[in-house]
Amino acid sequence: MIKDIVKNLKSSSTLLINEESRRLEKEGKKIFKFGFGQSPFEVPEDIVNELKKNSHRNKYLPMQGLPKLREAIATYTSRKKNYKYKADNVIVGPGSKELMFLLNILFDGDVILPAPSWVSYAPQATIGRNKVHWIETKRENNWFPTADEIENIINEDKNKNYLLFLNSPNNPSGQICENLDEIASVVNKYNFIILSDEIYSELSFGKNFKSISNFCEEKTIISNGLSKWCGAGGWRLGYFIIPESLNEIKNKLKVLASETFSSVSAPIQYAAISAYCNDHTEYINNSRNILNSVGEYVYENLKSNDVIINKPKGGFYMMPEFSNKIFSSSNEMCKTILKDTGVALLPGSDFGFSEKRMLARLSFTDFDGVNFMNDVKKNKSINIASIDNFAPKIIEGTKRLREWAESA
Repeated sequence: MIKDIVKNLKSSSTLLINEESRRLEKEGKKIFKFGFGQSPFEVPEDIVNELKKNSHRNKYLPMQGLPKLREAIATYTSRKKNYKYKADNVIVGPGSKELMFLLNILFDGDVILPAPSWVSYAPQATIGRNKVHWIETKRENNWFPTADEIENIINEDKNKNYLLFLNSPNNPSGQICENLDEIASVVNKYNFIILSDEIYSELSFGKNFKSISNFCEEKTIISNGLSKWCGAGGWRLGYFIIPESLNEIKNKLKVLASETFSSVSAPIQYAAISAYCNDHTEYINNSRNILNSVGEYVYENLKSNDVIINKPKGGFYMMPEFSNKIFSSSNEMCKTILKDTGVALLPGSDFGFSEKRMLARLSFTDFDGVNFMNDVKKNKSINIASIDNFAPKIIEGTKRLREWAESA
C-alpha cells in the first residue's frame, strides 16, 4: 500500500527532538532544548499589526505570490546584491521547505550535498528520485566543500545535470562559506545549478555576508523567508528568487504549486510586505548581537581537549565533536546525553556524517528572547550579566554538557 521510496523515510529529526523534549518536560524533567532550532525572538510589532489589519482577507491570491510582496522582496534583495531582480523572478511559497521539495520533484539530475547539510535536503531528494552524492567536508574548511571535491563528482559523468545545495550561514555547523569564488568557477563550467539556502543570511555575525549568487547569479536559485531573521517560523512564508536564465524551472515550479499549495495564506502575504518595505535594521542588529554573544558564551565554555568545536559565525547552531567518547553511533551518544544531563542535541548522522563520528548539532536558542531583546534596546549593551539574567538554561545546559564530556 505504501511506496518503497517512502517506506524507509523517517520523520524530520528536528521536529521529533522538539516533541520528545516537550514530552520529557511534561513528565517533570528539566530539559535544555539545544536540539530544536527556532528563533527565540518575537515577530516585529509592525509586521504583527499588519497581520491583524489584514486578517479579514480570505480570497485566493495569485499562485506565484502577491505582486506587491514579490516586488518588495525583489527590491530588498537587489539592494543587498550586485544584481537587479524583478518581481517576476520571485515565487512565494508556504515556507522555503515546500519550494525545495517541489524543486526536487521537477529537477532531472543528481543532487550534491555537503556533509553536514540540513536534515531535509536528502529525504526530499530521495522522494524526488534524485541520486544524492555526499561530500564529507572538513573542519579546517569550515565544513564546506572544496571546488576539487565538487569537480571530482562531476567528472564521474559530465553529461548529467547537477544541483548543489549550499547553505551559508550553515545549519548545523554555524559556519560561513569562504570559498564561494572557487565553487562558482566549477559551477560555471558544467551543467550545474545551485540552490543557495540563505535563510540565516541576516543573522551572519560578520558585516559583509556574501552569496554564491554574487559569483554565478545566472545559475543560482536563492532561497529565503521569514522564519529565522523575523522570528516567524510558524507563519510559513518562504520564497525563491530565480534568474531569468532558469525560467523553465520557475515556470514548472508554478505548475507544481498550482497542483499542491495553490497559494500562500493571504493575511500572511499582506503582512510580509512590511517585513521587506519597513526598516528593521535595529531589530536585526539586536538579534544578531544577542545570538553572537550567546553563541560565543557556549563556545568559550564548552570547548576543551575533549570537545572540538568551531566558533559560530552566523545563525544559532554549532557542531561539537566529543573526541573522548565512544558509542556505537552518534545517535546513541545523544540519547545518553539527554538521559544523563537533560541536554537535547541532534546526532551528526542526521546531517550526513558517518554515525561513527561523535558529532552533534547544538542550537543555542533556549533563552528568553523577548526580555533579552527589550533589555538590549534599553541598555544598548550585552554582557555576562545579560546572559545570566536572560539565558540561565544556556549557562546551566552548557555546564552540564561540559561536565559530561570531561567525565570518565
